[in-house]
Amino acid sequence: MTCPIYVVDAFASKPFTGNPAGVCLLDAPADESWMMSVAAEMKHAETAFVVPLDFGYSIRWFTPTVEVALCGHATLASAHILWSTGRHPESDSIVFHTEKSGELICHKIDGMIQMDFPAKEVSEAPTPTGLASALGVPVEWVGLNGMDYLVLTTDEDAVRNAIPNHTELAKLPVRGVIITAASSEYDFVSRFFAPGSGVPEDSVTGSAHCALGPFWAERIGRTHLRGFQASPRGGEVGVHVLGDRVLLLGKGITVLTGELTV
Repeated sequence: MTCPIYVVDAFASKPFTGNPAGVCLLDAPADESWMMSVAAEMKHAETAFVVPLDFGYSIRWFTPTVEVALCGHATLASAHILWSTGRHPESDSIVFHTEKSGELICHKIDGMIQMDFPAKEVSEAPTPTGLASALGVPVEWVGLNGMDYLVLTTDEDAVRNAIPNHTELAKLPVRGVIITAASSEYDFVSRFFAPGSGVPEDSVTGSAHCALGPFWAERIGRTHLRGFQASPRGGEVGVHVLGDRVLLLGKGITVLTGELTV
């Protein structure tokens, strides 16, 4: 038996930018250990596994080491593949059903993909011991959104030039750590580190923007925002905060099409 598998650069302006994700299209649910093995073989930050349902699709996401509750860029990549391969009509929205993050809806708008995700409220939290030294940047404020720490630092250069200690960050009891600051070109810049989840640095993290959007909307006083994740590959994310939902906007580019032998 075989199944199609793809690599898509999500939140990308051209090939080999943005965040690469694996997308595996299945006819029926698969064994969890098998999906974990495929994700480890793919070695991308996340690989999405998509199964058609009567109304929409189920989706699950795995890093090379763990299953995660929410992944934006692999969801965008999955919607891109469903539309671009003709498996789903381009004129119709796509509804993904998840166990831990509810319904995720994707729309095709002027060649871009808009994702409707739950907002992740960030509450101020005590600074964990060792966090500042592990990040190597000045810490002005620390928050927690249920999945990740969010750290506000002094300026854009601090975000772009940070060289964190991944061994120390991996000890924190969270999925990952977001660092962010205001930007001269964008509304904000960020980076995302998740060594404890098998991803030392994620290139462009849609789910992190579910927290970054509300965080910066409150500070800037505007709900339409442009964020840039300043990883080595880099990627721009359009963000629109709508109450308890966040709309994320980006493009997907297919860079590899293959067939997985199972």
